[in-house]
Order: sequence, then C-alpha cells, then structure tokens
Amino acid sequence: MVEFAELYERLKKEKAELLEKIEQLRALGQPSAERKEGSPFGKREEGADEASELEKRLALEKRLGESLNEVEHALQKYEAGTYGLCDSCGQPIERARLEAIPQASLCLKCKASRTKDMKGAR
Repeated sequence: MVEFAELYERLKKEKAELLEKIEQLRALGQPSAERKEGSPFGKREEGADEASELEKRLALEKRLGESLNEVEHALQKYEAGTYGLCDSCGQPIERARLEAIPQASLCLKCKASRTKDMKGAR
C-alpha cells in the first residue's frame, strides 16, 4: 500500500474539503429573517426565488454528498487493503486512472461497460 500513500492523503484532503463545502451549503440554507422589500409581486416572487435557490442548493448538496460517499468508499478500501482493485472484476485499476480520479472504484473496462449499459437502459 506504500505505492498508494500519496493517493490516500489526497483522498483524506478531498474528504475534508467536501465536508466543509457541505457544511457551508447547509449554513447558507438557514432561513433568513430579512425579507426583500419593494417587489411589485410581493411574497409570491420572493417565494419563487427562495424555492429556486433551495432547489439549486439541494442539487449541489446531493452531488457533494455522492462525491463524499465515493471518497469514503475509497478510504475504506485503502484501510481494508483492497484500494486500487476494481469493485466489479477485482482486477487492478489503471494507475493513471487512480491518479486522475483517486476515488475511482472501477477499472476503465468495467466503467465503460457500466456506462454503456446505463445508456442502453434509457
């Protein structure tokens, strides 16, 4: 696992950054006591703006949460001694792929196959 120590450190740093971003998003999402004044549409426009912002924030929070899950999975694999092995076929994941995407859990062949299957299912 010595060969993956640098990637492990990158994963730990990425996890901390993702947790911080999620926390910031949640803090921004706290209801504000201030209300916009002077809108000719009053509370309806304000409510629509708030709903749109909430939708965007929740979508971003969901993507960050999914990324966090991937990073945590990779960290668990590292600690279990299986980091760098494909979750699907068990073969080693290409080093260049891991360096580009340290949380990758599939080799290129299995990722391509899964992507193709997902496109075919639509």
